[in-house]
Amino acid sequence: MNTLLMIEDDLELAEILSEFLEHCGFKVTVEDDPFKALSILKLEKFDAVILDLTLPGMDGLEVCKAIRERQNIPIIISSARSDVSDKINALELGADDYLPKPYDPRELEARLHSVLRRYDAIVALEAESQSDFKLNESAMQISYKSRPLDLTNAEYGILGHMIKKQGMVVSREDLIHNVSAINEDSSNKSIDVMMGRIRNKIGDKGLIESIRGIGYKLLK
Repeated sequence: MNTLLMIEDDLELAEILSEFLEHCGFKVTVEDDPFKALSILKLEKFDAVILDLTLPGMDGLEVCKAIRERQNIPIIISSARSDVSDKINALELGADDYLPKPYDPRELEARLHSVLRRYDAIVALEAESQSDFKLNESAMQISYKSRPLDLTNAEYGILGHMIKKQGMVVSREDLIHNVSAINEDSSNKSIDVMMGRIRNKIGDKGLIESIRGIGYKLLK
């Protein structure tokens, strides 16, 4: 499940958007104070930021600049300011997309999926260049130390998702929501069984660490 930080001082709009996005499978944290939002970003990990420009105490363009200086995270501007100069400034400061208000929430969802796909592809390439795993998505094939692994569709989906997040903790819920070959009714036990088979096929059982009560981590 992708996590979003929405920095928006129109709380009525924020509630409408967050309810819609949560219905679409996102987990949304809303913050109307830009200073608190920047503090939250230091403490918690998010997959993307939805940022308004007209905020109390700090202009959204400054918030965008501060976020980009600290971390590489997708930023979508959601603003009623439609002046071309604002759009250009936001993109030059590191925003990935600019969505003028008002808009249909479905367009925001589509743009989120688009920008997350781009970032996931970049992260996967960076991880693969430093990893013993090679992920060939077009052929649905994974190799470990140049040895092709004989995986079922579900095993391929699980390991492929973990390769993209190598070094990070991946929850069982994340796997259920993001691996299409896994039935959403699957239990934690069935995920554990599949993970055991993946460990056996890799041959290095210590490479996938179990995180008690949460999920797993593919070690670097």
